[in-house]
Order: sequence, then structure tokens, then C-alpha cells
Amino acid sequence: MGYFEIYQGKNGDHYFRLKAGNHEPILHSEGYSSRAACENGIESVKKNSPNNDRYVRREAPSFSFSLKATNGQVIGQSETYNSAAARENGIESVKRNAPEAVVKDLTVA
Repeated sequence: MGYFEIYQGKNGDHYFRLKAGNHEPILHSEGYSSRAACENGIESVKKNSPNNDRYVRREAPSFSFSLKATNGQVIGQSETYNSAAARENGIESVKRNAPEAVVKDLTVA
């Protein structure tokens, strides 16, 4: 089963990444100024990830995708892939893993 990790960058912003059950990263966020905003981003990913229309697929300069909320704001970016088929597998992994993923807070010592 997949999981989200919340962590704090050197700049003080909070970020999340979604990892698949094999611990490979499949989606990451932009920086959020607060932990609460980061948690809201995770909830938006959980809500929007099953909807295929929320994914924007890119092919240049490499294969990747982003996930958008209903308001059009990007809420997650993928890793880069070496083919369109691998990118589609990444999207399917987000659809499978995100809705029920647990959250691990790496900011707590």
C-alpha cells in the first residue's frame, strides 16, 4: 500500500511526496508555508487522484504528468519517465495508492 510523507525543506516550507508500496516516489508537491496547508494538499490529491481528467500528460522534454485540483491548481508533479507507457503506469499507481494512503510525518522527531 502507498503512503504520503510530509517533510520540511531547508527553506522551512512543508512538502509531501506519495510513495508506492515499493517505496518508490510517484508524486511530489510544491512547497507549502504551513503543515496544515500541506495536509490540505494531501487531501486534495486523495480526492482528485481517481479522476483521469485531472491529469496533465507531458511528453517533452521527457515523459511526466501533473495532477490538478478542480480549480485548475497543480497539486502534484510526477517523477520523469522514459516512455509514455511508463508514465501511464505512474498515473495508474497514483490512482490506486493515493485515495487510501496513510500519512507519515517526517517533521516530528
